Amino acid sequence: MHAPDTLALVICTYRRPQALVRLLEAVGSQTRVPDEVLIVDGSPDQDSEEAVAPFLHADASAVRYRRATAEERGLTRQRNVGIAETTATMIAFLDDDTVPEPRYFEAILACFSAHPDAIGVGGFLTETTWQHTSDDIEPRGEDTVLAVPGGTSGGLYRQGPWSRPEGLRWRLRTRLGLASPLPPGWMPPSGHGRSLGYLPPDGQDHPVEFIMGGASTWRRSLFDQASFSRYFEGYGLYEDLDFCLRVRHRGPLFLCTQARVAHLHEPLGRPRPWHYGRMVTRNGWRVWRTRWPQPSWPDRARWWSTTFLLAGCRLGEAIRGPRRGHALLETLGRLAGGAEVLMHPPPREESPLEEPSRV
Repeated sequence: MHAPDTLALVICTYRRPQALVRLLEAVGSQTRVPDEVLIVDGSPDQDSEEAVAPFLHADASAVRYRRATAEERGLTRQRNVGIAETTATMIAFLDDDTVPEPRYFEAILACFSAHPDAIGVGGFLTETTWQHTSDDIEPRGEDTVLAVPGGTSGGLYRQGPWSRPEGLRWRLRTRLGLASPLPPGWMPPSGHGRSLGYLPPDGQDHPVEFIMGGASTWRRSLFDQASFSRYFEGYGLYEDLDFCLRVRHRGPLFLCTQARVAHLHEPLGRPRPWHYGRMVTRNGWRVWRTRWPQPSWPDRARWWSTTFLLAGCRLGEAIRGPRRGHALLETLGRLAGGAEVLMHPPPREESPLEEPSRV
């Protein structure tokens, strides 16, 4: 008889003691509490360790604290530490500025049970605004990617009976012919696909090609031959996309819309705007070429056109937005990253990817 799965939660944190406490309180209120909780702290101070001390010393506490060494600091490196120092059959990651709803882990494990071949399941971020416009929901097959077609109409993005406001950037991309017809959660050959936030809160398990690393759960067996890349320094940015694209041939990924989690975007611990903009372009190029090593020339043109369009949109915010200095520095970082890619492209991760096929 198959033994029941055990669950470990790894929380990688950096200089966010208050957010960390808020997350631990939410984890303690789960209908399915993790069997292990490991905090891997990359902070240079002791504020986070002192903040979580009551959780460490509570009776029958499953919470452990691990201070990362200088060599282990950085999101991907801290995640690899957490993988090595937990023993459960399932490994979950939650960013320190997330707050899962009480049934989060229960829903995640139910999704794994419903899809036994799944290697990873992502949680659903609750920060987007969706409106349900009809009770006529099209049936979804488990292996159907385009079961609920999406599209833009009247300033709204629609998925079946669900709709949400369409941002200016996507409206421009649609008008310029740069928007991919692929559903959210899949990377097109030209890169720049729709994010998971464009999947509706319909209670379904959506097959996807990538999930958000800060709200993800994986089978431990996956890490026998895979780990998070050390290329992504510090904050990371797209490190989760890189990992998903490198392991996608090992089994399907799902976004579980019943596993709801709030991402509160804690301002502390984030990179400066110029560095962030540079990472957007450099890391974005790297994960695109990891998924599509030999894109066609039209797809290359679409990637660069979209990259410069998004930089232009950010420049527009620098001219008339509320945080003009921040937006300007990020724009300059994006352009600098583009110049670096042209002169010295980042190395692609060596991985046993199968020949990619178009969805």
